[in-house]
Amino acid sequence: MWAFAAAPASGQQNQPEDSTGRSDNRLVTANRHMVAAAHPDAVAAGLEMLRRGGSAADAAIAVQLVLNLVEPQSSGIGGGAFLLFHDAQKNRTVAFDGRETAPIAATPDMFLTADGTPMKFSAALVGGRSVGTPGTVALLARVFQEHGKLTWPELFAPAVRLAQQGFIVGPRLAKMLASERGQRLRTYAAARDYFFPGGKPLQSGTRKTNPQFAETLIAIAERGPRAFYSGAIAEDIVAAVRNAPGNPGRLSLADLASYDIVRRDPVCHGYRSYRICGMGPPSSGGLTVGLTLGMLTAFDLHSMGPDDPQSWHLLAEASKLAFADRNQYMADGDFVPVPEAGLLHRDYIAKRATLIRRETSILAPVVHGLPPGTATPKRAPDNQKGRPGTSHISIVDGSGNAVSMTTTIEGAFGSQLMVRGFLLNNELTDFSFLPNKDGQPVANRAAPRKRPRSSMAPTIVFNADNSLRLVVGSPGGSRIIGYVAKTLVAVLDWDLDIQKAIDLGHVVNRNGATDFEAGTAAEKFVPALKALGHKTRIRDLNSGLHGIEIVAGKLRGGADPRREGVARGD
Repeated sequence: MWAFAAAPASGQQNQPEDSTGRSDNRLVTANRHMVAAAHPDAVAAGLEMLRRGGSAADAAIAVQLVLNLVEPQSSGIGGGAFLLFHDAQKNRTVAFDGRETAPIAATPDMFLTADGTPMKFSAALVGGRSVGTPGTVALLARVFQEHGKLTWPELFAPAVRLAQQGFIVGPRLAKMLASERGQRLRTYAAARDYFFPGGKPLQSGTRKTNPQFAETLIAIAERGPRAFYSGAIAEDIVAAVRNAPGNPGRLSLADLASYDIVRRDPVCHGYRSYRICGMGPPSSGGLTVGLTLGMLTAFDLHSMGPDDPQSWHLLAEASKLAFADRNQYMADGDFVPVPEAGLLHRDYIAKRATLIRRETSILAPVVHGLPPGTATPKRAPDNQKGRPGTSHISIVDGSGNAVSMTTTIEGAFGSQLMVRGFLLNNELTDFSFLPNKDGQPVANRAAPRKRPRSSMAPTIVFNADNSLRLVVGSPGGSRIIGYVAKTLVAVLDWDLDIQKAIDLGHVVNRNGATDFEAGTAAEKFVPALKALGHKTRIRDLNSGLHGIEIVAGKLRGGADPRREGVARGD
């Protein structure tokens, strides 16, 4: 059943780029269904499933498996994901939590050195210590069980075919391998041999096979998720983690065998006439986007538009205040109380919004608020930012079902450990390295089976009549929140189409300096915001936004020109 005809030519070659390396994306329209994701081969796999009559869930599984192969630095079965599924027939949206968990043997001080100081990030990252129990395979299986229409094995066929016959290495992967990040990837033999054949990094345009990954996928396709969470694959994962030279980890077979998906209610809130749904704890994404937008309801952004520096000032100020609350309160809600309702309470948000001044910037860092339901004793804030090794998938199928899925192995190439053709995550570095600050426990400190705080913000937007309006999300570490909030404002307030909204240069504040995206029109706002008191920085802000909007019954898709993604539909 796993013999394939010759693989179609990689879509990578059909993606022109300008002199800045940004791909030349255009707004895509469709009538029936659509996929927007980070690589043409992955989008093609998703469309193949939709054309066979598959659901958005089927397409998402096929997309994720191909992304693991062609964009291994960002996501895969060695990592975790959050997925929102909107069931059009039931008019219900459900959140699936496939976040990695800390091993049973994890302790709050696992990232402290012998003298009690935090480890350097690079020292904690590379090796087994940073590896959490992967959740992606379990997530895909659970979503398929509840919303799949095709057969489980056929969803694996595109990825197996490409792994056996070869995919075309894209410029982004090749560039990363040739950079300092690539040097770190040489630490362990399995990754070194795969990514640096003959001692040299893979080159853009090279056809690359991954037979080990094909065998792993075939095992999961034939035996289901148990092939991953027990038996030979699980044993190899644990051995790689626990025997990693220089930095062994604590993952066990019991951790893999006991991993489970958590089905959660999404965090939903109003914005203007819309209802916006996102991922709640352990992600900070949905709540922080909600706080940011909630404060912006006090201002007429529509009349200002994207060319007014005031629009970006207000967005940065609202984000600054929202991040203060994020850092203080948000963590895995199954382990610590998170005042979700209080943070999104209309009166609380209105009170926070009164701190925003149009004529001047609040000096950062601002202090968190006291939302209703705040727990005692008080906990210390965690200001860690996270790393941008992530990808996003947006899908709408022919029945109107939608998937918004943000998926990750945390930093680029994860822990740098490779097992059976896939990389393992470094997700545990999303925990606070310091378990206590000023005598107070940090909410986001490590604990057995706890899920580290995330900033991933898969988002689905509904019109006032509950019809589907927008499906969107992005990679980017904790800047994901700013990328998604900006895109929502651009579409819902400024009436830009999804591609133009994604194309807009980024202006992001995480309760510190305000960052402006280098090489974009965002730079022109620097003088005006500096005059208002912002500490400003111009830097690369490499989002990976992928979105689909529904306008007058038609699907319109956009993909981020900063990466290699596309939107395609029928």
